[in-house]
Amino acid sequence: MHHSDITIIGGGLTGGLAALALASKGFSITVIEGQAPEKIMNDAYDGRTTAIAYASMRLFRKLGLWDAIAHVCEPIKDILVTDGKKKSRFSEGGISSFHMHFDSSSLNSTSTKSKEDENRPTPISTPLGWIVENATLRTVLFKAITAHENIHLHAPARRTHTNFSPANCVTRFTDKNGDEQSVTSALTLAADGKSSQLRAQAGIKVNHWKYAQTGFVATIAHQDPHEGFAQEYFLPGGPFAILPMTDKTMTDKILTGKMLADNLAMPPPQHRSSLVWTEKDKVAKNLASLNDDAFLEELKNRFGPYLGEISLAGPRFSYPLSFHLSHDYIAPRLALIGDAARAIHPIAGQGFNLGIKDIAAITDVLDKGRSVGLDIGNMNVLDEYQRWRRFDSVSLALGTDILNRFFSTDVTLIRKIRTIGLGLVNAAAPLRQFFMKQAGADVGTLPSLLRDDR
Repeated sequence: MHHSDITIIGGGLTGGLAALALASKGFSITVIEGQAPEKIMNDAYDGRTTAIAYASMRLFRKLGLWDAIAHVCEPIKDILVTDGKKKSRFSEGGISSFHMHFDSSSLNSTSTKSKEDENRPTPISTPLGWIVENATLRTVLFKAITAHENIHLHAPARRTHTNFSPANCVTRFTDKNGDEQSVTSALTLAADGKSSQLRAQAGIKVNHWKYAQTGFVATIAHQDPHEGFAQEYFLPGGPFAILPMTDKTMTDKILTGKMLADNLAMPPPQHRSSLVWTEKDKVAKNLASLNDDAFLEELKNRFGPYLGEISLAGPRFSYPLSFHLSHDYIAPRLALIGDAARAIHPIAGQGFNLGIKDIAAITDVLDKGRSVGLDIGNMNVLDEYQRWRRFDSVSLALGTDILNRFFSTDVTLIRKIRTIGLGLVNAAAPLRQFFMKQAGADVGTLPSLLRDDR
């Protein structure tokens, strides 16, 4: 029987980051992860990218992780949101004349700052966010976890049961050698994803529905540089996002070394963007069955010509889209974080950033409770976490749901209304400022790990 202050079930992006945040406050942590680290750090396991909002970056910086990923993160300097059209024999496709433009340089305007924001400066150099490959994030997190003296990682390991009592919680699991082990702790964090078994065991109800949409993810190479622009088209099948990624040299290390040894010129870097393409299930089924050449042709019909010639620069991934929102985020000696608490439509790229806010909030709550001698698994302590995170989660989850439904239609009247609406918001600086701060996860009362203390 092992003992730790907190047991975290799930060692992915959210669970791993939570372990590091809590360990930084002196808590002893046990992480139980079902997959082997070498597997989930591989590009083939998760070829997606993640958007890190500028407020979320502060947590990485304060935990000493940012320097390890900053050089492979692509800053988002501008975001262009617009209605889009698929290329056809009647139209060239591409963006409409109505749009909403978020410019990172305008974040420094103080004209719309509330009293709560007055002491929250945003440096001129701060982008709206960064795009980073998930495999990179997982690698950095696992290296930091294995090096941290306050964290005990079991991976791969399979949780068999967790027993919650008034005094503690005991988790039984099978380790990588097949041996039965157990760990007792004051609190368990559920970071076990959308289909959380811990959430089900606690009897926490969930609002859930499927979107009848599929998300396609791929890395795209293109002829012209993206200049840090993120584009989001609203097409009838769903949002179509083109997110800037770092350039990549088109030669591997061996070839690079040979060329340098032979004093040959290096080829130009490969310009890349991450594609997040939402399509209705009926269309998506046909798209998924296409070979790469046919899939690329369909992609070109929607992508438009603004980045020149394009090609696939990696494997394609697809997954069904759904929504769920937990009625409660806590139960006796249990707290939900990340996708275990809620899963939203990727239309705004805020899923992981909501999880980061969960991590920062529960770190503050537990640290405060311990400092005054309270049991960190007590409901009086956990209630503060739930109050802090519920409104933000509900408002953003329902907001993304409404946006997706409103924009994923080709009804002429609705299309006219929304394109004019985009133009009106673009013309109103205070509204643009609000949406930029929302995209940057920089609204509301921020936990200490997300505040800009510089």
